[in-house]
Amino acid sequence: MYGIETKSLTLSYNQTDIIEDLDLEIPKGQITVLIGCNGCGKSTLLRSMARLMKPKNGAVLLNGQEIAKQSTKEVARQMAILPQGPTAPEGMTVFELVKQGRYPHQNWLKQWTREDEDAVTKALEATGMAPLAERQVDSLSGGQRQRAWIAMTLAQGTNTILLDEPTTYLDMTHQIEILDLLWELNEKENTTIVMVLHDLNLACRYAHHIVAICDKKVYAAGKPEEIVTEELVRHVFGLNCRLVRDPIFGTPTCVPFGKGRRLPGCEEMVNFVNAKSASSPDSPLSEPTPLPV
Repeated sequence: MYGIETKSLTLSYNQTDIIEDLDLEIPKGQITVLIGCNGCGKSTLLRSMARLMKPKNGAVLLNGQEIAKQSTKEVARQMAILPQGPTAPEGMTVFELVKQGRYPHQNWLKQWTREDEDAVTKALEATGMAPLAERQVDSLSGGQRQRAWIAMTLAQGTNTILLDEPTTYLDMTHQIEILDLLWELNEKENTTIVMVLHDLNLACRYAHHIVAICDKKVYAAGKPEEIVTEELVRHVFGLNCRLVRDPIFGTPTCVPFGKGRRLPGCEEMVNFVNAKSASSPDSPLSEPTPLPV
C-alpha cells in the first residue's frame, strides 16, 4: 500500500528540468528518507509532494487521489509539511505556534473547538513541549524550537508528514533527539514520514525505505541494507568509502576517505580498502575494523 506516488513527474526551475519523468512509490506507514548530493532535487521533489510546487508534467497522488485536483485544505487535512528553517513571528509562544496546525480543520462556521484543544495538548505532550507551552519560540534552543514545529505538524492531525532537512543546524545530541521523536511517532501512530537528510549514516539508521536521487531520476530505492552499497555512494555522492555494519543497530555505516589522502599509521589500511573497493564494489558489509594503535 502506497501513501504517496508520483507518475511521470517532471519538475523544473527557470525552464531547467530538475526531476525528469519520475515514477516513485512511497510506502504507507513507514519512514522514507530522500538522499542525494546538493542540488539533485530532493527538496524540490518533497515540495511537489506537498503541493507547494506545480509539476511541469505528470502528477502526485496522495492516498490514490491526485493532489492537484484537491483543495489546499483537503490536502492539509491529510498531509503536513515542515519546510527547512521555518521561522515564527516575533513574540509567538509555543502554544500559539502549535495552535496554527489546526487551521485546516476550521472555517467560518467551525472555529476553535474542544477537538482542537485536545489535538494541541496531545501534540505538545508527544513532543515533550507541554512544560514550555508559554515560552516564546524565539527564546528556545535549536532542538526545542524544532520540536515545537514538529508539534505543530502533529496538531494538524494527518497520517503523513513531510520534513525538509529537520536536523539541519542541530548538534549531534539534538539530531538524535529529533530523529528518535519521529521514529517513536511512526512506531506508535503508524505515521507515514518522508524526509530529506544529508547524513547518510543517520538515514540508514532511521529509514525503513531510502530513495537515492541522482541525474534527475531515482538511482535506487529500497531498504537501506539492500540498496546502500559502496558503488551507490560513489555514483550518487562522488565519494570513495568503505561500508561497515553499525555495531549497535546493524545498519550500513559509511566510512569515507578521500583520493590520495595519507593518514599517519594507516597507509596500508587505506591502500587495502582502495584495492578491495575496486575489485568488489558491491561487497557485503564488513564488521568494524579496529584502528591501529
